[in-house]
Amino acid sequence: MLYNYILLAQAQQAVPGFMIIPFLLLISLIASGPIFFGHFWEHNYKKIAVTLGLAVLAYYLFVLGDVHMPIHTLAEYFTFAVLLSSLYIAAGGIYINVNAKATPLINVAMVAIGAVLANFIGTTGASLLLIRPFMRLNAHRLQPYQIIFFIFIVSNAGGLLTPLGDPPLFIGFIKGVPFFWTLQHLFMPWFMAIVLLCIMFYFVDRRNKGDQIIADLDLAEPDSGKTEFSFKGRRNLLWLAVIIGAVFLDPNVIDALPHIYYDGSKFSFVREIIQLSAAFMCYRNSNKEALAGNQFNFHPILEVVFLFFGIFFTMMPALQLSAEIASSPAYSSYITSNFLYWATGSLSGFLDNAPTYANFLSLAMAKFDLSQSSVEDVRQFAAGTSAAGMETLIQLEAISLASVLFGAFTYIGNGPNFMVKAIAESAGVKMPSFFGYVLRYSIPFLLPILILIWFFVVHLRVF
Repeated sequence: MLYNYILLAQAQQAVPGFMIIPFLLLISLIASGPIFFGHFWEHNYKKIAVTLGLAVLAYYLFVLGDVHMPIHTLAEYFTFAVLLSSLYIAAGGIYINVNAKATPLINVAMVAIGAVLANFIGTTGASLLLIRPFMRLNAHRLQPYQIIFFIFIVSNAGGLLTPLGDPPLFIGFIKGVPFFWTLQHLFMPWFMAIVLLCIMFYFVDRRNKGDQIIADLDLAEPDSGKTEFSFKGRRNLLWLAVIIGAVFLDPNVIDALPHIYYDGSKFSFVREIIQLSAAFMCYRNSNKEALAGNQFNFHPILEVVFLFFGIFFTMMPALQLSAEIASSPAYSSYITSNFLYWATGSLSGFLDNAPTYANFLSLAMAKFDLSQSSVEDVRQFAAGTSAAGMETLIQLEAISLASVLFGAFTYIGNGPNFMVKAIAESAGVKMPSFFGYVLRYSIPFLLPILILIWFFVVHLRVF
């Protein structure tokens, strides 16, 4: 895991500013490639992402002589790729179909159920389990905004109540934040975010007159005039539970697990081996009708795995430089809950939200002479029982809210976002570009809610 960015940044040779160019280039290509040179991008995005990632990796290894950051990044990426791939395969063999007349109210009910489910099987698990039935339900009125509100609600905001919900919260849990801390302190902002997003979705969806038909979804069962529910692939539920349960097999929490100790962290491949084995059993024994009904193929997961390889390694300099700037004594007085909310959120939207959470947790704790490597210090920070009092609890709330909610701001803020986008596009939905997503949806719909939550929860402390 990428828990020690600040310490590593201080211990290693400074990273020059020009090293953020590969990351900016990759993000620009992700944003513009499908629009301006779609054929070239479709056939070469894997080579481009891997080449840019390896270029940054080579600079760290052979110019900076830094092996610590790449090893932490590789471990984080491997865990990310294995979990996402395993969940994708398991969910691909589970066919859920809601045979009903798609209405705004039913759509809102479905994403609201997904928001609750995300806290038990994670935003990734809930997204992969529900996105296909959600698209089938709306097969004759499916439009990009529906997928994007699904990303806002199910793939991000929904997972705010438990450490299982979203990767940043799980990082906090394994560092010492109590399991039920999120439910106790974040329920009202979670409820506020979900309700407001659902209301927005309802009124936008009411304008949909059903004038767009997605031909690739013709495997949806015909509407019988009454609400029916069908389910295939029950055996995959067991393997899905194994994959999710294996998340807890972290050597930094369970000392008995075989592990390698390196640079302050413990690395073990037990979790990943179990998840990959469960995924293999899922695919080998999946219900063929379920796979066919989901039009299962590996293209969406391969796109995510290759692009995020480039993103993880090219964003190393960006994370390290931001840590160096923010940890400077000159900025210590500016580290308030308001600053942490907007700084964590801004980076979580355009970088990966899990290491961003770890970065700012470490930064906030360092201000009060607490260490994120100490479980007891983290517990004091979360409980507001340190010498700083309740200020630390408020700061942790700000970091947690921002890392989860802002993860929906772009396609790359959280892993499930790009996965849902890829699945939708493979079904024929013309999803907006990177900047189209931000300008047409995140800013007008998501940003006002983020501002309201900041004002009432972080700034005024109404909840």
